Amino acid sequence: MGTLNKATLIGYLGHDPEMRYTSAGEPVAHLAVATTETWKDKASGAKREATEWHRVVLYRRLAEIAGEYLKKGSHVYVEGRLQTRKWTGKDGIDRQTTEIIGDDLRMLGARPAGQATAGQSGDAEDDSARVAPESESGRNSASRAEDEIPF
Repeated sequence: MGTLNKATLIGYLGHDPEMRYTSAGEPVAHLAVATTETWKDKASGAKREATEWHRVVLYRRLAEIAGEYLKKGSHVYVEGRLQTRKWTGKDGIDRQTTEIIGDDLRMLGARPAGQATAGQSGDAEDDSARVAPESESGRNSASRAEDEIPF
C-alpha cells in the first residue's frame, strides 16, 4: 500500500497574500489561513472555540491568482500537501516550520461586483470560484487560457 500526504482547509485569510519571487522569477504567495473549531463545554455548558493558523504556500499561476484576487478576510478552500522546512537562522539557531503546499485553491463566497466572467451575469448560481490545480511541472492542467480570469 502507498502513502498519502494530503491537507484540506476551509478558512479565512488573516492578511493579504505575501508575494515573493524565486531567483528564477517564479511567483510565490504565502497565506495565513485561520480555521476555527467550536464546541460546547460539558462542565459549564458554555460555547468554546479555538482558532488554528495554517501556513499555506502557493507557486506559479496559483500564486499570481492569490495575489490578484485574495485579500484579508477572503474565504478560501485550499488543498495540498504538508511539507516541513528546516533552516538555521541568522542567530545560529535551528528552526523549522510546517506548511501546506497548495495545489488546489477555491475562492468561496460571493464575487465582488463587476467580476463576472464573459457571458455571465453578476448573479452567479455557484458562489465559489475554482482554480484548476497545477501539475508538478508548473503547467496548468486545465485547458483554459493562462490569461483568462480563473472564475
